[in-house]
Amino acid sequence: MAQTSIIVNNININQQQNPLLNNVSFNLNAGEHLLITGSSGSGKTILAKALAGKIFYKGTIEFNSKPEIIFVEQHYFFKTLSNTNDFYYQQRYNSSDNNDALTVSEELLKVSADKNKIDALLNQLQLNHRRNDALLHLSSGEHKRFQLIKAFLQDADVFIFDTPFIGLDINSRKVLKEVIDEKSKSSTIIIIADIEDAPACITHVAELENGKLKQFANIKTFKYSINNNQYSIFNGAIPKQHNNIEFDVAVRLENVSVAYGEKKILSNVNWQINRGERWLLKGVNGAGKSTLTSLITGDHPQAYSNKVFLFDKKRGSGESIWDIKRKIGFVSPELHWYYDKTVSVYNTIASGFFDTIGVYKKLSGEQKVIVEEWLQFLNIQAKAQQQLHTISTSQQRLTLLARALVKNPPLLILDEPCQGLDEQQVKDFVALVDDLCNQSNTTLIYVSHYENEIPKCVDKVMLLENNAHKQYSINIKKTTAVAV
Repeated sequence: MAQTSIIVNNININQQQNPLLNNVSFNLNAGEHLLITGSSGSGKTILAKALAGKIFYKGTIEFNSKPEIIFVEQHYFFKTLSNTNDFYYQQRYNSSDNNDALTVSEELLKVSADKNKIDALLNQLQLNHRRNDALLHLSSGEHKRFQLIKAFLQDADVFIFDTPFIGLDINSRKVLKEVIDEKSKSSTIIIIADIEDAPACITHVAELENGKLKQFANIKTFKYSINNNQYSIFNGAIPKQHNNIEFDVAVRLENVSVAYGEKKILSNVNWQINRGERWLLKGVNGAGKSTLTSLITGDHPQAYSNKVFLFDKKRGSGESIWDIKRKIGFVSPELHWYYDKTVSVYNTIASGFFDTIGVYKKLSGEQKVIVEEWLQFLNIQAKAQQQLHTISTSQQRLTLLARALVKNPPLLILDEPCQGLDEQQVKDFVALVDDLCNQSNTTLIYVSHYENEIPKCVDKVMLLENNAHKQYSINIKKTTAVAV
């Protein structure tokens, strides 16, 4: 494929009279490759969609030829064999849905008949062991790798990647950079990422701020200026957290195992989490982290065939799924993906009282006050009645966090909660989690691949590795973005 030059001239994009991009202009010569960066909500994805021809814009984008462009979105959306993409969060764990979804190999063969190329990419991106598994059963990191393999199987003049490193463990990120660098020899690369994640092929950086091009520079002379804001993204004090639920042991798992047919996901896991403890749940993509948390939240059907104790009671001893969820606050990438984005911001937060998607009961006066307090704390009062999809990805994530916290849960499970947040937001979010735990003695299970995203209150680790597990203590002091 031929490398492409791009001239962007005075691009403007508005949404309901709100400017998303404002007079963005730059030139990218053939053989050059671009990193788009900036704080959350600055317009990075909007610019990428404009370059890919996926969104209406005013101004001009000129290519030196009519290029073939592949745009790789943040999340991969697919349809089942029933021709639906109306998935639900727990569907991934239900083996009965296997027959309604293509396997990894079947989906890739729809893109390319070159089995050798498919095999090579599956091996390179370490997904070969999943080739015969249904797409529904992939973890978030495995879905990202599958999405990238599907893109790399195709030939294009321009590849545009929207945050491709999100959800990947450290080794997967390293391999992905190598694949992107190889693709750059024949195609133009445009990638949305933090500057520290830039592949070696990147030559130029476009930094956006509030929809405007703050700077466009050669990466060698680019001066990083993002997130110098010294003010917290949050407004005022954290809404008061308190609960009156008495227990000694939040979670106890005894020889817990999960398998799909002959494929083992978890094997004889033993884990006790006492009240007030803060744990990091760690492991590479596909190690079983989300499966383990789904057993605790009651979203996995095999939870009831295992010995799972919650809040001093054995699972299946008469409590309903709603009794369980009432005591647990939960955030994950999958919940974000599958949550109904047409629900308003207000009702998304309020739905946390009922653990539903949307609100179907009348709120009490006290509940209304709590929702208003969280809207104010997140600085999104003005967006309360907007649909969730109309606010930035980071604001969506923070809204879902508030949803998890409105009921003051004694157990908080945060599965990669910093995905989609910029550096300042990550810093403030981590401080928020520390404050929450210190104020209310909240028990915490935290999942992340990056040390700078781990709250200082976390001092214990459960590591899942090669169908085995081990536990140890840590002391979080570093603040640099080191993957773990």
